[in-house]
Amino acid sequence: MPITRMNHAVLYVRDVARSVAFYTEVLGFRVVAEMAGQASFLQAPASTNDHDLGLFQVGPAAGDSQAGRGTVGLYHVAWEVDTLEELERLQARLGEAGALVGASDHGSTKAIYAQDPDGLEFEVSWLVPADLLTPDVRMTVAPLDLAAEKARYGAATRGGIGVSVPAP
Repeated sequence: MPITRMNHAVLYVRDVARSVAFYTEVLGFRVVAEMAGQASFLQAPASTNDHDLGLFQVGPAAGDSQAGRGTVGLYHVAWEVDTLEELERLQARLGEAGALVGASDHGSTKAIYAQDPDGLEFEVSWLVPADLLTPDVRMTVAPLDLAAEKARYGAATRGGIGVSVPAP
């Protein structure tokens, strides 16, 4: 049986309370379980998972992640949003929080990138619905023009939800 999608991510963080505050206040996650201030399990706003994110505290002396710069490791996780309107709202919210670090047009996905309080990067993306994919939409890395994408696809068009390439 093939793997169909990622179920949850677990991050080691310096201060679990600080990270919980970020993910709940900025991205709207909610706490579903806690382990005596040492770990928290969060659920994304529209998720039906028992949890989407686990946060485990390692303490204030922990060094920065060197993944990709000096060690192997995970670069980032990516979460999907339903509409370009929601992507734009989160882009503004992450900008206000000082967490936004980039935005890219990947052809079949439109993405913003941010960092949590420990500098761990994550992506929030909207997937072009399969029925709107055209032959000119190819995997790429280009600057994201959110206004142009909203004009092309519609601000409230529901994304592809796990589908970013047309069926063969």
